Amino acid sequence: MMSDLPGNAGVSVLGDKSLEFYKDPVGFCEQKIEKHGTRVFQSRLLNRPTTFVCSVNGMKELLCEKSNVFVKDPTDVMTNMYGDNIVTANGEEACLLRLSLTSLFTGACLESWNDYITSVCDRCLKDLSASGQPESVYTIFKGLGTELVLGLFLNVRPEEQPELYQDITQLCTQHWHGLISAPVSVKVPLWSSGFCTAMEAKEKLMHIIKDKLDNDTHGFVGALGSLPLPDPTCASQHLLLFISALIPKGLASLLTSFTLALCGHEQEETRHRARTDPDFLHRVLLEVQRLWPPFIGGRRIASQDSTLAGFHVPKGYAAIYISHSVHRDPEVFQQPEHFLPDRWNERNAGQEHVLCSLGNGPRNCIGTKLNDVFLKAVTPEGEPPHSWPV
Repeated sequence: MMSDLPGNAGVSVLGDKSLEFYKDPVGFCEQKIEKHGTRVFQSRLLNRPTTFVCSVNGMKELLCEKSNVFVKDPTDVMTNMYGDNIVTANGEEACLLRLSLTSLFTGACLESWNDYITSVCDRCLKDLSASGQPESVYTIFKGLGTELVLGLFLNVRPEEQPELYQDITQLCTQHWHGLISAPVSVKVPLWSSGFCTAMEAKEKLMHIIKDKLDNDTHGFVGALGSLPLPDPTCASQHLLLFISALIPKGLASLLTSFTLALCGHEQEETRHRARTDPDFLHRVLLEVQRLWPPFIGGRRIASQDSTLAGFHVPKGYAAIYISHSVHRDPEVFQQPEHFLPDRWNERNAGQEHVLCSLGNGPRNCIGTKLNDVFLKAVTPEGEPPHSWPV
């Protein structure tokens, strides 16, 4: 028998909890979980009744078993900013896009990028280790991620085209800021809204991307341009997504957490194991993703009446999974607040599929394997980043 969702979705506008949630997502969810005694509850987010999913079982039901019921929101700001692509599409279109693009992120294509990824990481980390000055590791890692993304996906490298590289980096930042601003396009003398500036940046980026697709026949750009995609703008829209600030920021977040988790004298043995045992390093990276996921989660819309964790979810309700809370579900993870890499070789062995830092199920991030390559390339032989003094 279905139960009503715990909590209150409130009334339109006045009952909206978006400001409270985005100000402190972790605190918001912890307070609601404690209040309702369950890891699935309702509130109002973005002025829509919303089911919050903070359990592993609820997340798997949302993203795997009922992925065809809970769909991407076509009115989401992500669609406005990046257009139709593998992230924003639904149904058969999403499946076909994934089939077309998967070959670019696996197998021979992925292996062909290894030398470039390793060379960029080695150079950037060597320069940082030799600087002798205090540095913001997040800023360094974000720059590293940007260089990797633009070099791999757009064939633009700072040593070869410094001015174009700088222009694209600045435009990507402006475009990203539009995603996290109010979606209101206002432009008056001497001032433009963040969303308006972002849309202008998007137009300039699309011009650069189109030029690359028209003239570059090698690398990722050439391979993407030759794919049987549904319409002429599809390749451009996907390149816009792949070179966005989203990827460098996510990578920088994970690498910063990785560095902080393994720094200090008390972690000397852990660092030694990570340097000498690839399997243990893999477990460390899993635990970093579990404890400090780079993104809040993901949002879906119920296309019909359904259930999550036994609770009734009406048609039109949103559902959002919260990675930080899902990864701390005590039903799955003992001592969920503790950094315990060996849990992945013990009680949680073989359970990598319960993580959702990069999504889960048939709509998970298509670049998951590439992300693993990025992360492991930043732990070269010699002086790894997690041994730096902090």
